[in-house]
Formats: sequence, structure tokens, C-alpha cells
Amino acid sequence: MSTIRPIQPRRLIAEYLGTLLLVVAVVGSGIMAVTLSPDDVGLQLLENSIATMLALAVLILILGPVSGAHFNPVVTLADWWLHRRDDDTIGLAEVVGYVGAQVLGAISGAVLANLMFGLDAVSWSVTARTTPHLWIGETVATGGLILLIFGLVRTHRTRYAPAAVGAYIGAAYWFTSSTSFANPAVTVGRAFTDTFAGISPASVLAFIAFQIIGAIAGLALVAVLYPRPQTVTGDIATIEPATTSERVPARSRT
Repeated sequence: MSTIRPIQPRRLIAEYLGTLLLVVAVVGSGIMAVTLSPDDVGLQLLENSIATMLALAVLILILGPVSGAHFNPVVTLADWWLHRRDDDTIGLAEVVGYVGAQVLGAISGAVLANLMFGLDAVSWSVTARTTPHLWIGETVATGGLILLIFGLVRTHRTRYAPAAVGAYIGAAYWFTSSTSFANPAVTVGRAFTDTFAGISPASVLAFIAFQIIGAIAGLALVAVLYPRPQTVTGDIATIEPATTSERVPARSRT
């Protein structure tokens, strides 16, 4: 029988702070990019993506030991689903706490970024992102993110997560049509800013729906490619019989 871990306030604080600072990086660098490169959208995207990937890597490195540095509701839900039968599992109460902290953090981050650049605290985005090809982009971006994170978890290589996750998000800005939101909380937060990184409130629900679909696809790929935890010797991963003792502690996960 699983032992449900009580909610620890420091973990919720870490998830709130990490998501807040992530959105500050996304929105703030978008505003700065438009200011510095007003006539070059490609350069704006490059500046925005580099700042986001570096900030994300640093935030995972700093806050990963505290909360696992999820900063993303689909990562939290995937984590719970994959380990729901394990001892010391993340419980549903903690899932709700994590998701709530992430959404509040994302909204706070957008408000803070707006204020830092002299804008209204809340300026609802008018950037519509409603075309089906963008939804496909979000499905791909989110599925790949889940596969990356839990592929690292199941092969006990989470020490690479800061660099790997940061690099993936930075690259996905460019190879997905949607510029890779891949995060329901961040998507909600970005509706609060009518800037380069914004998304209109009317576009949010569809983005989140396809992020969830992408997460499910990513989980399916994890189940196929990494059916149980593995041991890594050198550069070779070998599958071992699965036991609950092989599970990576939640605070060590990204």
C-alpha cells in the first residue's frame, strides 16, 4: 500500500517561485527582444528562446532538489500517473497543490514582467493562436518534453535534466509551429500580457487541450521505450526487473 506524502510548504513555494521566474524570463525577454530588435522577428525569437532556455536550466538546477522543479502541470500529472502505485508517491493532494502553485506563479510572473517594463499589471493578450497547425505543434512539443523528462528519470540520468530540458525547450521554439509553450500554467500566464510572448484568452483552452494530448502521447512512448527503470553502466542502459525500490524520489525528478 502506498504511503501518501504530506504536502510540504517549501515544495509549493519552490513550484510557485520557479514558475513565476520562468514566465518572467519568457515574457521579459520577449519584451526586451522587441525593444532591441524591432524590425527583425527572427532575431526577436532567437533572443527570446536563448533567454528562456538558459533561465529554465538554472531554475531546474536551483529548485530541483526542493520540489523536483516541475513548473508544469502536465509534468506533475505525468509524474503522479507513472508512480501512483509506488511507496512514498506524490499524492493527489500534492498534485493539486503543485498545479495551483504553478498557475498562480505563472500569472504572477506575467504581472511582474509587465510591471518591470512599465506596462499595465494586466494587459490581456490579443494574439490569437487558434489554427490547427499550432495545436499540432503543441502536441509535438509537449509529447517530446514528457518523453525527455521521464526517459531521464527511468534511466537514472536526472543529473542531465537542467541542460537537457533547457536545450529541448530552446530548440522547440524553432522546430514547432507554436514556439513550444508545452505548459498549461505558462499558457495561462501568457494570456495576461499583450506582448511578444502573449496568447489571447480565447486561445488558451485549445492549447491546453492539445498539451494534454501531447502529454498522453509522451507517456505512451515512455511506456514503450522505457517499460521499467533501467541501470546505466557507462553509456549503455540495461533493463532490470522493476521494483518500487528503484523509483527515483520525487524531489530528485524534474
